[in-house]
Amino acid sequence: MAASVKLLVRRVIRLSHRNIFAAAAGVSGRSGCCWAPSSCRCFSDAAGDRSTHFGFETVPEAEKAKRVYQVFENVAQKYDVMNDAMSLGVHRLWKDALLHVMHPQPGARLLDVAGGTGDIALRFLEYVRTQQDRQKRRAALSGQTPSWQDVSNNYSTEDEQESRESRAVVCDINKEMLKVGKEKADGLDIRAGLSWVVGDAEELPFDDDQFDIYTIAFGIRNVTHIDQALQEALRVLKPGGRFMCLEFSKVTNPVLARLYEAYSFQMIPVLGEVIAGDWKSYQYLVESIRKFPDQEEFKCMIEDAGFYCVQYYNLTGGVVALHSGFKL
Repeated sequence: MAASVKLLVRRVIRLSHRNIFAAAAGVSGRSGCCWAPSSCRCFSDAAGDRSTHFGFETVPEAEKAKRVYQVFENVAQKYDVMNDAMSLGVHRLWKDALLHVMHPQPGARLLDVAGGTGDIALRFLEYVRTQQDRQKRRAALSGQTPSWQDVSNNYSTEDEQESRESRAVVCDINKEMLKVGKEKADGLDIRAGLSWVVGDAEELPFDDDQFDIYTIAFGIRNVTHIDQALQEALRVLKPGGRFMCLEFSKVTNPVLARLYEAYSFQMIPVLGEVIAGDWKSYQYLVESIRKFPDQEEFKCMIEDAGFYCVQYYNLTGGVVALHSGFKL
């Protein structure tokens, strides 16, 4: 009951904020990198006529979420295969880089939003398990024989260690993507510490201050209101928690940029048609990358949401950027 009341209050507050922003949109603007035209939502004089982009197409805000849902429902079964084909397998290195920068320790709680097929959550659990194994090996190599007091302490802290077990929650608005992810995890016999939740990045179904780490990989550009998703990320993180976003960005090298542009528009939709039988969905995905804010602009948006120590790392010449920030 309390959770539903909180949800209702948040909705009322957000609606009032949107009306304020809509009224102010034609009056004043904010200078600097944080609110460049490419990232702003387009508001008309009438609140009901707000529009946004769906790829290169302008659509009503209410329609974008439905169309994005349909895109990922269509590609769910071939999503992992297409990721390998489109990136020539490099997406695996980008996700590995995310985990190495994150460097999670045993006991951490992860929320992976737009987590779809579970790539980040599965890597997280494997990384933490590896960390635990290293700690055990170090203890064994120390060559110290445990005293009776050590043995007693081990027994008394078993329950505490179990409660500190690392957990990963995969949250995605698309049921088909979650279904594919859960099947993949079951096939790998990974169930412990892993949960699958249907939820919207703009209105997460979790209480405040719940997670140590929030990740969103190649998903935030599909959100209708990015600022709202960032505020939700801040809300569900514990104080000291870390926000991490892996997303396509602006290529910094001019030669690579031209090659990347040609490959994206001429090859990726073709691969989508050949492998997944869906040209339009992959045409949208390519266009959505071009509409997403560049590295500095997105950094400003994260800071405006209330995060501190925000920085980013360019991967593969800026094809992908990893943004990171902390809740203090």
